[in-house]
Amino acid sequence: MSQALSAHPGVSMRSRRNPLAGTIRVLRLMARNKVGFVGFVIAMIIIVGSYITPLVIPFNSIGSTDMIYVTPSWAHPFGTDYEGRDVLIQVLRGGTDVVTVGLLTALFTTVIAVTFGALSGFAGGRVDWSITGLADIVLTIPTLPLFIAISGLVNLNSAWQLAILLAVVSWPLLLRAVRSQILSLKQRDYVEAARALDLGTRHIIFREMLPNMMSYIVINFVLTATSAIYLSVTLVFLGLVPLSESNWGVMLNLANVRGAVFLPNALPYILGPTFAIVLLQFCLVLTLRSLDEVFNPRLRGGA
Repeated sequence: MSQALSAHPGVSMRSRRNPLAGTIRVLRLMARNKVGFVGFVIAMIIIVGSYITPLVIPFNSIGSTDMIYVTPSWAHPFGTDYEGRDVLIQVLRGGTDVVTVGLLTALFTTVIAVTFGALSGFAGGRVDWSITGLADIVLTIPTLPLFIAISGLVNLNSAWQLAILLAVVSWPLLLRAVRSQILSLKQRDYVEAARALDLGTRHIIFREMLPNMMSYIVINFVLTATSAIYLSVTLVFLGLVPLSESNWGVMLNLANVRGAVFLPNALPYILGPTFAIVLLQFCLVLTLRSLDEVFNPRLRGGA
């Protein structure tokens, strides 16, 4: 019987024994696509910087009335906001909640969808009917009206709470895709051999079948994160999720509420967080090119 992990493209026995060697090999494969690798590096800088910047760069939350909506200068490259506070510092510090929500939502969504999608496709029968039926129900729930209703009942002031709620409504599409993949994979010879050896459902699903779907799972993880980032920023912008003020969505909300959209000098206050969001999303999408190099051996040729 073939081991699925052994067949996983881009992963060798030596790499699995040495995690550092495996990481270096993956990075080398990603670097084969220079555009995707640049996107990956920039995305990592933004993500890591979102957590480090608040610890090393102080922020004056009081501001100054003499510095309200000052135009960009060497002292304030992105100008200042409605309270005279530096916009660039807010942009650098404002990604923590957004990145946290995106990554946690992608993680929770992937775990739910992969676990129950695999179980649904492998078990079949009533289990399959129950899980897909629940997925169909969740798919019919309109997301925005749901969050409007929830915001009136619950104070969503935590990135974890928002990520969990986003994951609750985000898993059905990936679950159906995973289920379809499992329905195809369970007809393969190595799965039949695993069944004949009575290795158990957990082993067959998580050790034999899912590793062969890893490329699909990782790519959907990235796409789910990008969707969650856009949705979370939209909810914060609409005022439905009152997260911390140093947040790109909150900055856009305050720019709208404080009338910055009507003031030419305040344009950097709007463009700053907008550019940060677009850059992060764009780099995450570019990263998918490098991930293809890791998971698709046909693109690597003789590598």
